[in-house]
Amino acid sequence: MLQTGRLAPGFELPDADMNVVSLAHFQDHNVVLYFYPRDDRPGCTIEAIDFSDLEDEFAKLKTVVLGVSMDDCGSHEAFRDKHGLSVPLLADMDGEVCSRYDVLREREHEGKKEMCIQRSTFIIDRKGLVQHAMYGVIAKGHAAEVLNWIKRFVKGNGK
Repeated sequence: MLQTGRLAPGFELPDADMNVVSLAHFQDHNVVLYFYPRDDRPGCTIEAIDFSDLEDEFAKLKTVVLGVSMDDCGSHEAFRDKHGLSVPLLADMDGEVCSRYDVLREREHEGKKEMCIQRSTFIIDRKGLVQHAMYGVIAKGHAAEVLNWIKRFVKGNGK
């Protein structure tokens, strides 16, 4: 598991529009990096809509929210457009970034073992350090929980 206080693993991943997004681009912001299993699944949809609905509140706290799954850019585009999502969705199709953040778990599906993403969220500060790591989160209410954590963090750090 990724520990707090450690440097967050860097990444460059394409978004739904195939623009490359890098963690290094956000050095003047805190970053909420959330990993979710699949586009357009019930829990994933709830989480993405909730983060999108709170995007302005996060922005007031100089915090950007990024979602990551192993779906491709086309899937992200359809998911975003279907639900009016505003949070950038990043495609980690080979699971390399998921591995670096230790969010992949083996599960059995229809008699076959496969690797899937455990719903997880990381709060990364402006210095690139992991300030909070949450594994196995519940989608409903999670975005509000993260926003409250960010508010306390920003207030406590005077930023």
